[in-house]
Amino acid sequence: MSVTPQSVGRRERNKQQKLDRITAAARELFTEHGVDEVTTQQIADKADIGTGTLFLYAKTKSELLLLVQNSSYADALTRGRVAAESTTDVLEAVIAIVHPVVECNRTQIDNGRTYLREIVFGDPEEPHHRDALALTVQTEEAIAAVLQRDESVSARDAATLAHIVSAIMLLSMAATTNIASTVDDIVQDIEHQVRVLLRH
Repeated sequence: MSVTPQSVGRRERNKQQKLDRITAAARELFTEHGVDEVTTQQIADKADIGTGTLFLYAKTKSELLLLVQNSSYADALTRGRVAAESTTDVLEAVIAIVHPVVECNRTQIDNGRTYLREIVFGDPEEPHHRDALALTVQTEEAIAAVLQRDESVSARDAATLAHIVSAIMLLSMAATTNIASTVDDIVQDIEHQVRVLLRH
């Protein structure tokens, strides 16, 4: 029996609706309680699905966090790119990209730090982890594009500098010494480091 395009479309819509419910449920619970205090059963219950269904979309709680944070990170990166386009100063444009990413990561500090740990140490074969790595690459590409506004900076150097800026961001957001720091504190620290980097 052949599958009609209409039934395939309905099946895909149902899958997307379930994924949206899972993402919304996990986001709400993680934001309210922190990832460590939430169970996959609670997420499944809130999304109104069985745990078996939940595990079809994400095999672990860490993958669920990646799913949730990736969505927020993608939105933050879009806002940063838009802000950078309307800023002519290179350093200010780089920070325009950085600021919403830091803000997104600090919405729930423990979740943000766990997310960064998953990016660095998680399983790259897992699809939500691959998406997270792709977002870091997109961030570096956006920063490199800004750096190339300076005609003295080659594409290769811009890519290298953007990679360094990405590492500075990661360490600044993940550092235990910065747990009590505000978004503005972290962004100012990143801005200082990037300013020094761009002088050389």
